[in-house]
Amino acid sequence: MPHERPANVIIFGGGAWGTTLALLVDRAGAAVTVVTHRREDARTMTETRRHPRSLPGIAIPEAVNVVAIGDPLPLPDLLVLAVPTQKLRTALPMLPARVSDAPIVSAAKGIELGTLLRPSLVIADLLQRQPGDGIAVLSGPNLATEIAEGLPAAAVVAGQDATLNLAVQRTLGSPRFRLYTSDDATGVELGGALKNIVAIGAGIADGLRLGDNAKAAFITRGLAEITRLGVALGADPLTFSGLSGIGDLLATCASTRSRNHRVGVELAMGRPLARILADMEETAEGVATTQAARDLAARLGVDMPIADALHAVLFEGRDVAAAIEALLLRTPVPEIRD
Repeated sequence: MPHERPANVIIFGGGAWGTTLALLVDRAGAAVTVVTHRREDARTMTETRRHPRSLPGIAIPEAVNVVAIGDPLPLPDLLVLAVPTQKLRTALPMLPARVSDAPIVSAAKGIELGTLLRPSLVIADLLQRQPGDGIAVLSGPNLATEIAEGLPAAAVVAGQDATLNLAVQRTLGSPRFRLYTSDDATGVELGGALKNIVAIGAGIADGLRLGDNAKAAFITRGLAEITRLGVALGADPLTFSGLSGIGDLLATCASTRSRNHRVGVELAMGRPLARILADMEETAEGVATTQAARDLAARLGVDMPIADALHAVLFEGRDVAAAIEALLLRTPVPEIRD
């Protein structure tokens, strides 16, 4: 991967985030092709220059090419994967080998169920690469609609290959989308994944009108859990004080545009989880991540009471109020602990 900006980028995933990333690449002056799963989406986006479900009012420039899986693709200098984590294993093999052989940026936020792998490790497994070999990850406080509208934002690109990180920085970064680099892909991915669990809980707090004090305490204790699990997996604890940690956590827990926050609000209203998810146009990654993180914490012996409580609400039928009471009645412990 040369230091200069890649000239040709393919983005696999035509949801709100994949489309927004395509806008960033186009604004930076590189050629970009978006690959959608649904052929009707590719046709609609090409004909109307609008996304059929997300990003209302955002025009897709004529220079952004939109195709469906199976259509001819150019040879990319960079492949960006904006596919939900739980669909990576089935989706990535749909791309021709000559496309997936390119340097890759994972824009997914989650942990794969069953294997308990981070998205970049799923990609490495599928492509038979060594972890970190030509694979970078992107994360941060990145609500797609705001970025598509041109509002200021920042993120971090992380990986072992510093040259690839810089190339991605030049491809996606701009004065309106400030990109930092990191060599801690583990921490960056885990911050982006685990904050969605906390966002569901923050949505519950907002839905029940528990107040700003309770919500602030909940977010802070959530960050402590994220950091504990991250450190157990080899991440740098300082990463969780950065954009992919506290930054992403604050944005996702505060914004009504967050899908995971919305799940929490609707759970607080008493709606069944299955109905909530069925009514959503795009994936709320925090639901599956809650299950995967709880399994991972159990494997590593890491205490994650918030994840446990949300798992009980999401998958065990526990009442929201009872789960909150159980958290509040836990034996007090030192704030800073291993």
